[in-house]
Amino acid sequence: VFMKGSPAQPLCGFSNAVVQILRLHGVEDYRAHDVLQDPDLRQGIKDYSNWPTIPQVYLNGEFVGGCDILLQMHQNGDLVEELKKLGIRSALLDAEKDQEKK
Repeated sequence: VFMKGSPAQPLCGFSNAVVQILRLHGVEDYRAHDVLQDPDLRQGIKDYSNWPTIPQVYLNGEFVGGCDILLQMHQNGDLVEELKKLGIRSALLDAEKDQEKK
């Protein structure tokens, strides 16, 4: 994740939203890069992805999109499937099972 700030202290609402979505899915072990610390990185990642905004999310090195795309994937269930492809079981699946037991 290329973001403003860090997962522990996001410095914009969109970066915070990305962190929260990943947290909801139980994804805690990921690399985050604070683009505010390096102007070359901030511009370079925009050029690399041809995407004008930060944050930017990459899964297994492949550009996924920004906050809006990740939110959409979260809402329609695609993020669960993409995480599964990476061998990551979304914590939301376990939460659903817990709800079914009640």
